[in-house]
Amino acid sequence: MIRRGFLCLGLLVVVSAQAATLHLRDDAGQTLEFSLPPQRIISLAPHLTELLFAVGAGAKVVGVDGASDYPKAVQALPRVGDFSRINFERILALKPDLVVVWVGGNRAADIHRLKQMGIPVLQTEATRLDDVARLLRLIGQASGHAKDGDRAARDFSAQLAALRVRPGRTPPVRVFYQVWDRPLMTVGGTHWISDALARCGARNVFADLHALSPVVSREAVLQRAPELIVSGSDAPDMRRAWQQFASLPAVKNQAFVRVDADRLHRLTPRLIDGVAELCAAVEPYVR
Repeated sequence: MIRRGFLCLGLLVVVSAQAATLHLRDDAGQTLEFSLPPQRIISLAPHLTELLFAVGAGAKVVGVDGASDYPKAVQALPRVGDFSRINFERILALKPDLVVVWVGGNRAADIHRLKQMGIPVLQTEATRLDDVARLLRLIGQASGHAKDGDRAARDFSAQLAALRVRPGRTPPVRVFYQVWDRPLMTVGGTHWISDALARCGARNVFADLHALSPVVSREAVLQRAPELIVSGSDAPDMRRAWQQFASLPAVKNQAFVRVDADRLHRLTPRLIDGVAELCAAVEPYVR
């Protein structure tokens, strides 16, 4: 009887272990399998680092990219490179059992090399505001914090729903969102900032472009005649560069606003505050 009891107990352990195996499909369509939740995670994008902390997996993060700076605890973590160059030797030294990457933000060659090194890689991709909730759930599941991820996702979705679309005027105010000056970069229609502008009652003049952050010419901007130019706080001051184009509606009305880039440019729960700030800045022009 005792031997049979041990045998039954052993079978239960095997069944439990099998039941605990996690099969996860990431945004690149690949399936990852974990018998145990990852304990040593590296993030290669600032918003992914923030999402890991948002779902309660911050203690498992052992390395981050050079631009990750939030929350404060991140600042003490080892750096393993940035979007242009990854230190693969340092990544190996940190012995990660999961690396979280951003498709479109991290180089495809770097992602491929990580997989060749035998490191599990969770590939993420997002273009819309409500993708934050989906990423919270995905990263929560991948890190062993599914319940926390689901809770954070529901909170974000509720706050996003509370930011109702502002009807504004018809047609909507035309906005040029300037990401950078040299080269002159903006956001395309697949970028969440286009989504945010629509929610604020405005329209991105380059919404027809499919690239996430396309480079455009000043001539193209002049042709689309934006009535308002918006930029993030991390970009050079755009006022002086545009003053010579007196015929531009935004220049005629001196319609320039700047918003907090950290909150609006990162797909994290703080995006709610970024969208609220954007809507407040745009509101005088959409009436």
